[in-house]
Amino acid sequence: MSGTPGESLVFRGRRVLVEGAVRPAAVHVEDGRITRIAHFDETGGARMIEAGDRLMTPGLIDAHVHMNEPGRTQWEGIATATTAAGAGGVTTVVDMPLNAIPPTTTLRGAEVKRAALSGQAHVDVALWGGLIPGNVEALGELAAFGVAGIKCFLCPSGVDEFPHVGADDLDRALPRLRELGLPLLVHAESPDALARVTPRPGADPRAYATWLATRPEAAEVEAVELLIDRCRAHGAAIHVVHVSSAGALARIAAARQEGLPLTAETCPHYLTFTPHDVADGATEFKCAPPIRDVTHREALWIALADGVLDLVATDHSPCPAGLKERDTGDFLAAWGGIAGLQLLLPLTWTGARARGHDVATMLRWTAERPAALAGLAGRKGRLAPGHDADIVVWDEDDEFTVTPGSLFHRHPLTPYLGRTLRGVVHGTWVRGRSVYSRTDGPSPQPIGQFVAVHR
Repeated sequence: MSGTPGESLVFRGRRVLVEGAVRPAAVHVEDGRITRIAHFDETGGARMIEAGDRLMTPGLIDAHVHMNEPGRTQWEGIATATTAAGAGGVTTVVDMPLNAIPPTTTLRGAEVKRAALSGQAHVDVALWGGLIPGNVEALGELAAFGVAGIKCFLCPSGVDEFPHVGADDLDRALPRLRELGLPLLVHAESPDALARVTPRPGADPRAYATWLATRPEAAEVEAVELLIDRCRAHGAAIHVVHVSSAGALARIAAARQEGLPLTAETCPHYLTFTPHDVADGATEFKCAPPIRDVTHREALWIALADGVLDLVATDHSPCPAGLKERDTGDFLAAWGGIAGLQLLLPLTWTGARARGHDVATMLRWTAERPAALAGLAGRKGRLAPGHDADIVVWDEDDEFTVTPGSLFHRHPLTPYLGRTLRGVVHGTWVRGRSVYSRTDGPSPQPIGQFVAVHR
């Protein structure tokens, strides 16, 4: 079942997602690439991998992952993150430029990250570069190296080596990024709006409401308004990461109607939880922007359906339990970040199915559109001739309960523990080679590659 480089294969199933429709098909693969999509009975004598009546779809692409290696490997790590990805049907991850040390803000940082990937990655990996004050001159080198785009923060990132940028930095960087054809990904919370928050005297740091009050919706809205203004001024592509706010959605929708090159994503935790799910001291739920109430959650689902939001990505950002302050339950002191890379498929599918969406729609949000954002369209995100044979076979009706032992992340602390989800992965292949089977578990051989993006 593993596959070898150069081998001729046929992946065959009665329920294969091809061009937005589920139908019987035989997917022919040569040297890791799909050569044709044939009728079910057209197998040509190659070695067969049978999906039977299970779904066969493109592998998912998680466009927002913090692997934290090198430098903070104890938080996650390339081997553990990519093993978890494969077990969840994710065949490509796009790694954020922080919280690694050095960050991917220079050519040297990118080269160090690529070297760390060698011999460790179990799925394919592309890289986002980073924008920080003073590194605009490095953007050309990062583009030539093959980063998929550039990421920045408008408010403090939480790590000293990746400082946030202001409007002047955007004005210097966006014309250069437009020339390079790279999108700017932005953590959109306004530091001015955050600074206006006055902590309530005596507020309980173990209460989620205390944390939520420190990250008001206004911070997201004001930041998005700034980005829209700069997008209009410079004509450069901007992507808003991890949108949590209905107010931000309204601004994004108006900008898109105007024709601005603005895209946006949200995350499974915003699509799944509300503050009612968060117990006192449950710091595994802490993230920024924060999880908001049910009105915001349902607005995010509507925005996905309407195309205001392009995609779903996990913002997988785990850390050791000590940094999560699980002993004290202090939301204000805990590191903000949610572990969920392995669960992108079942989390998104469980919520999408409950709201009447089909498999093809869910895969647009988690494979096709992430590929487009990361400059990988034409190579990944679809089952089509010329694309990599990145394939997941899964059962959309079967359920499982998330337990620590079922997760391959370095740290299994996640708000999804105990949750029952639909969508069980039975097998994952990257470029035609098996990286996970439900029977045998993850493949011990790390066959993932660095994917350079040249737009």
